Amino acid sequence: MNLKNILVAGINEELFQKHLPIDDFHNFRFIPIDEISAEDLTWADVYVGSKPCPGFNLTDIKWVHSFNAGVNNYLELDGWEENDVLLTRTICSFGERISEYCLSYVLKDLQYHTYFEANQREKKWAQITPKMVKNQTIVIFGTGEIGQAVAEAFDQLGATVYGVSQSGKQKAYFKEVTKTTAASPLIERADWVISTLPLTKETDQLFNYELFSHFKSTAFINVGRGSTVDETALIEGLNTEKIRYAVLDVVSTEPLPKNSPLWERDDIVITPHISAVTDLNEAISCFIDTLKKIENNEELSNKVDFVKGY
Repeated sequence: MNLKNILVAGINEELFQKHLPIDDFHNFRFIPIDEISAEDLTWADVYVGSKPCPGFNLTDIKWVHSFNAGVNNYLELDGWEENDVLLTRTICSFGERISEYCLSYVLKDLQYHTYFEANQREKKWAQITPKMVKNQTIVIFGTGEIGQAVAEAFDQLGATVYGVSQSGKQKAYFKEVTKTTAASPLIERADWVISTLPLTKETDQLFNYELFSHFKSTAFINVGRGSTVDETALIEGLNTEKIRYAVLDVVSTEPLPKNSPLWERDDIVITPHISAVTDLNEAISCFIDTLKKIENNEELSNKVDFVKGY
């Protein structure tokens, strides 16, 4: 693939220059995303950015690289296969960051942080024995790079970890991986269900009334995409105590509207999509590494499968 002109959606030239080799021969344009013109898109062989710019089209582009792990904002566009455009995504420390995020909330719960903090305010000395991770059963939806990283973190602490994926293919750190269509028996034995799922046609509203009906006072963490969850069904699951507790780093509409009932619940923790914030240095390194591999005709581990949606 002949890649000469690279359009970067953002003013990151100084940071890019720190990562580029001295003898780099590519032509770069660094333009704020809202100022990118049709002429810029015609000029570019490569588009790099977190999301498509206004008026984005694939007619003259050969390769698009997303600074994010998720690419659903790009996949909403038409013309990928017709124009034979390559789409890649960023793979960096997302798995490590998300693992620590999930572990922090599991430990907070098992160690009764909220209980002891409330007792401290009341100057109340009341013992209760913390639980241990090794006695927990964790079911992780999504067994890709991020899901595997989360599984590894809990597996190392002795938890029983199961995976759920479209294929049901067995992966390291999972005691067992099953297909989404056969996940009910795993869910019924789970202490925690963690979703790392991307948004695809198959995962849209996957966590619905039927799926939540198999929860048995189970805690739920969503670090994937907000639209994989039917939020009305989530609230119903909490009201009926099928779901004991929910941690939502992603929601269907972001920022979460002020009139959303999710804000008001004591059994929901909401964080503003921060479990895996993109480190720009890592994202640029991933892009440059991908560029080298493309030009050397090497295999890409971050190439998006348009059928799977990730």
